[in-house]
Amino acid sequence: MDISILKEKANLYVELETYSEFKDEVKKLVESESWDELNDRFYSELEFGTGGMRGVIGGGFMRMNPLMVRRATQGLANYIKKNAADNASVVIAYDSRNYSDVFSREAALVLCGNGIKTYIFTSLRPTPELSFAVRYLGATAGIVVTASHNPPAYNGYKVFWSDGSQVVSPQDKGIIEEVRKVTSDIVSMSIDEAKEKGLLVYIDKDVDEAYFAAVEKQITRPDVLKEHASELSVVYTPLHGAGRVPVETVLKKYGVDVFTVPEQREPDGNFPTVDYPNPEEASAMALALKYGKERKADVVMGTDPDSDRLGIAVPDASGEYVLVTGNQLGVLINDYILSSRKELGKLPPNPAVIKTVVTTNMQRKVAEYYGAACFDVLTGFKNIAAQIREFEKNNSYTYICGGEESYGYLIGSDVRDKDAVSAAVVTVEMTLYYRMQGKSLLDRLNELYKIHGYYEELLITKTFPGESGMKQMREIMDSMRNTPPSEFAGSRVVKIKDYLDGTTLDVVSGRKEKDINLPSSNVLQFIMDDESVVSARPSGTEPKIKFYASCTEKVDGNLDAAKAKVKAKLDKIREKINSLIP
Repeated sequence: MDISILKEKANLYVELETYSEFKDEVKKLVESESWDELNDRFYSELEFGTGGMRGVIGGGFMRMNPLMVRRATQGLANYIKKNAADNASVVIAYDSRNYSDVFSREAALVLCGNGIKTYIFTSLRPTPELSFAVRYLGATAGIVVTASHNPPAYNGYKVFWSDGSQVVSPQDKGIIEEVRKVTSDIVSMSIDEAKEKGLLVYIDKDVDEAYFAAVEKQITRPDVLKEHASELSVVYTPLHGAGRVPVETVLKKYGVDVFTVPEQREPDGNFPTVDYPNPEEASAMALALKYGKERKADVVMGTDPDSDRLGIAVPDASGEYVLVTGNQLGVLINDYILSSRKELGKLPPNPAVIKTVVTTNMQRKVAEYYGAACFDVLTGFKNIAAQIREFEKNNSYTYICGGEESYGYLIGSDVRDKDAVSAAVVTVEMTLYYRMQGKSLLDRLNELYKIHGYYEELLITKTFPGESGMKQMREIMDSMRNTPPSEFAGSRVVKIKDYLDGTTLDVVSGRKEKDINLPSSNVLQFIMDDESVVSARPSGTEPKIKFYASCTEKVDGNLDAAKAKVKAKLDKIREKINSLIP
């Protein structure tokens, strides 16, 4: 970008930003003539997408800072004033990331400046509690300031609508349109004035207690917990995030011996003990696993900073701890809840499980085994919430549980987003239940493999940086559409699902039918004659394509043999996917 334009944009930012540390950051870059760094901060503007926005914290239009938060909130306020009732309200929560409290306060004061009543938590809270609070308080919308499990340099801003779900059409497009119109016309208000006018309301204990009660509702066998919890050893890490208080509070109420990793117990936006605060990563769970081995824990658990993702590890027969995948934990949770409720006579008519199209089909097998329907939706929890909304609207099915392969689970419908708090509590209950039968979670998983077949998945992420990256991604997807692979790992492709045009091609007959009743999405899925599935999904916000593969094999008395066959298939599929990328 031309230096004169860079200076102009930098000066405009300095003029509009109200926080001196962000202002001064940009001023110093101009004074030191750091044009490359300034170009990175001003070559475009941080985009407000369908779920909100996320970026590196710092001064500039391509960074997360108070000005960009105020702009986004002014756009949201404009949309609410045009489309919601006069008594509109918004709930705001934030996690432990740096400046989360600042960004949430700035958002609140812009909403108040626009005459919108705003409820804000007095301290950090998990994302699922924000989703719950929107519904509990009957609010029009919600905001959570978080960058989930991204590195410490990042923060973000997510918008939820009145049902507690992240915004979907038409709200998402309408809010984006309003945000893009905002430049300098931002209306705000001081804290004192907002409180005096009754527009700013602080919330904490009342909502907390209601949320904790909603979490407890998901416990199927409370008596088992109350009577035997002391027999269980649990190690937990919130990874410096917002999960500690709710997870500890509910579990300790039932007498569970929760040992929280001391080095990671307190909130810290710098996440000093991990590279990535993501419980999907073995490195992030290292400290918890160390304490787990020392304490001979029955289960080791970790939640990410905003506590919407849960990762666990359990000991095998030799005492070594095994990290459980997102697909595996989803299968275990679904099986435990459905089997327990069926056994106790608490399974409602027309029960349903919801999963994403890239989540293991073993969840479908488990659901159908207990007489429950299983629905596929596009990736993203807002799509699971939208399906729950359809159930309620049509009075057709009762949602029981569901989730996605990326360590996100939702049990019950009081929350409409991933809820690692409920998932953690149910995982502890489930672990105790099987322990009383002399089993571990791995033992139960192996039992399920013998019933439904062995399933294993892999994920390959290919990144395409630079200006040419998006073009290359399009070319790869076009190539896979126009000249699709005929086989993977020696198994013939028999069906191709294209979620972009909603069609399924029967490769054998050549017949194509428009039979996918989901929103259009750039996803391709190849289904083999042995029930293996390979999916390709470009990211809508990052320069990457994710390839998902799932293979299965019947277990005829020898689980190890089935595992070896599946592993060999996945190795060949990995080779094939790598060969498809130029």
